[in-house]
Amino acid sequence: MRAIRVSRFGGPDVLELVEDLPSPAPGTGEVLVDVAVVGVGWLDTRIRAGEGPPVFEVDLPFVPGSAVAGRVSAVGPGVDRTWLNTVVVTHAAGGYGGGYADTVRASVDATFPLPEGLDARTAVAVLDDGSTALALLENTPVAPGDLVLVQPGLGGLGSLLVQLATTAGARVIAAVRGPEKVARARRLGVAAVDYSDPDVTAQLSVITGGRKLDVVFDGIGGSLGAASSALLDDGGRFSGYGMTSGAETLVDVAARRRLTVTDMSQLPTFWPDAPRRVRQVLAEAAADRLVPIVGQTYALEDAVTAHADIEARSVVGKSLLLV
Repeated sequence: MRAIRVSRFGGPDVLELVEDLPSPAPGTGEVLVDVAVVGVGWLDTRIRAGEGPPVFEVDLPFVPGSAVAGRVSAVGPGVDRTWLNTVVVTHAAGGYGGGYADTVRASVDATFPLPEGLDARTAVAVLDDGSTALALLENTPVAPGDLVLVQPGLGGLGSLLVQLATTAGARVIAAVRGPEKVARARRLGVAAVDYSDPDVTAQLSVITGGRKLDVVFDGIGGSLGAASSALLDDGGRFSGYGMTSGAETLVDVAARRRLTVTDMSQLPTFWPDAPRRVRQVLAEAAADRLVPIVGQTYALEDAVTAHADIEARSVVGKSLLLV
């Protein structure tokens, strides 16, 4: 089996291609998937660096990643043989780890056949990011006419959250980093501001006509997340779901008195109902009502470059490894 292995925590260079790992066999209730596409995200880079959250603790050595799509090549005890040769999207078995490989074991309960018309790349791009975006909106609903800020708004998750909130009737603004990404967002028909600009508040004011925001979805955290909470009107809703800045947003006591604040502790509550949301976003993607941005693809052996690009913040949308 070919896989990317991490034997020590560190920079992207610790990602090592190994050509001769033992091929896994599916256990009870599992399928074996010949992988075609692997999802790559910011979380992978943090776990590789030894800075992942405790819920994703790993032991060295490990194979990074989780989300994959491919064809079922074998089934374990208790699994119907009709799964054989089915093209699926799934997660590597056993929690985090195992995804950056050409063969993956997966629990059949967490494995989803691709709807007709949906390709493997799109399926991986919406598997986690789409289902999480849907969960965020279910937890912090938006109404027609709401002014909503999504930051970052052009990433794998953020771009889907922008689409779902827009479909719900909200007026959505994407916060992105740098003028090139602002231009790209606008070419996609999305109002955008550059959060690296010290005058980002003035940019927002021009777009909103001076009106305060109703909802902020914050995947950046840190000082930027805290600053965005100040842009909310009284009674506004703040939903924190990420910390690409390296720190979770801390909303002060005064702000909490006038806002409804939901922090990253909401994320584990999404997991029990994830299968329903996955089926929903796969169906939406198959019908072209949810269109992920697949901004970058890399060969499996180029995982080092994929991680370096994510950490350089040069990527747009979702990054994928092709096996």
